Amino acid sequence: MTNDDTQKIQLANGVRIITEKVPGVRSVAVGIWVGAGSRHENETNAGISHFIEHLMFKGTQKRSAADIAEALDSVGGQLNAFTTKEFTCYYAKTLDEHFDLALDVLADMFFHSSFQEKLIEKERNVIEEEIKMYQDSPDELIHDLFVQTVWPHHPLGKPILGTIESLEAISRDAIIDYIQKKYIPGRIVVAVAGNIEHQAIQAKVIPFFEGMQADSSVQEICPPETIALDVTNIKRDTGQVQICLGTGGLSQHDDHLYDVYILNNVMGGGLSSRLVQSIREERGLAYSVFSYHTAFCDTGLFAFYAGTSPAKYDEVVGLIIQEIERITRDGITEKELIKTKEQIKGNLYLGLESVSSRMTRIGRNELCLNRIVTPDEVVSRVTAVKQEDVQAVAKLLFGDRKFSLSTIGPLDKPLNLEKYKAAARQKKQ
Repeated sequence: MTNDDTQKIQLANGVRIITEKVPGVRSVAVGIWVGAGSRHENETNAGISHFIEHLMFKGTQKRSAADIAEALDSVGGQLNAFTTKEFTCYYAKTLDEHFDLALDVLADMFFHSSFQEKLIEKERNVIEEEIKMYQDSPDELIHDLFVQTVWPHHPLGKPILGTIESLEAISRDAIIDYIQKKYIPGRIVVAVAGNIEHQAIQAKVIPFFEGMQADSSVQEICPPETIALDVTNIKRDTGQVQICLGTGGLSQHDDHLYDVYILNNVMGGGLSSRLVQSIREERGLAYSVFSYHTAFCDTGLFAFYAGTSPAKYDEVVGLIIQEIERITRDGITEKELIKTKEQIKGNLYLGLESVSSRMTRIGRNELCLNRIVTPDEVVSRVTAVKQEDVQAVAKLLFGDRKFSLSTIGPLDKPLNLEKYKAAARQKKQ
């Protein structure tokens, strides 16, 4: 793929380098993307992808952890990383004149981290505290509980951080073995966006990665076979009940994905969405309420979230179900369709003003889709969505399916979703 703005080259060993030239800026963002996340783990090493992400910052053969932290701080740059269920990204953002430094630090971390035993133990403790902090945040924990409810026996259902028990079982040998098996050329994308010249950047990146030995052992990962239609609750003495309700969604490759973008935006994707207006603005039942769709490489998840007082729990769940039933039955209005298209396009183009967003877009696209989805293509696909397309995908996702429901809060009685669906159908008659 080659044009004036974006270029892609693939090294003989399989590493892909994607560059995007952004005129009129002085910054550059660079990311090393690896197709290894929590779904590539098993029961014996759960949390290892995130563990490795942390350890990459703890020292190399020539830099201490302090040296790594200070390297980009000293020139006003940023250095960070994140782990998802399907990939890990190590990235930096700096002025164009400091690109060489950013690349050198990232590559040093990526290829020469020392993984000293004492640092592994120290970081194990840090992540255990991170897990405890997360568990003390029910508005965040609820989403992990929900996905575990939906996929209880698949790695997609496991928390990215792992558990304290699984972390304790991860040894240095297990870390080295995981890197050798997962951090291989066929899983690696280097993405750069900003004030660059394609050939100059390629010439700087290639020497770091061309020496990697090609590996053809990239294995296909199995999608979850089914979605568990279940109800779970963690009873806690909290002031609110955290609610997460949902069902299966679409994969990143599905032709109807843009229909789902519209559907999600109308349902709970912004302040003017149906759920926010109905539950928060009209009735004052919740401060935070929204919907979201998560697309993985081979499956997806559509979920609704709200946090409310225990006394209002029944009413909030009933209102969510009511909106699901209404949009499945009646679809969306032309006004909602036009407004949502403009919102999506606006968010897209505003994101293009950030070199970090651009780098993330091209890196994620190449790693997950094997191609770059251009902004023009996104706008074209969104523009082509019709009202009947949105209703059709709502029927596909919500029609005859039962929903999974997870809650955290002071609930005593068993949860029963069917009564809410029955009530919603009765109300429409």
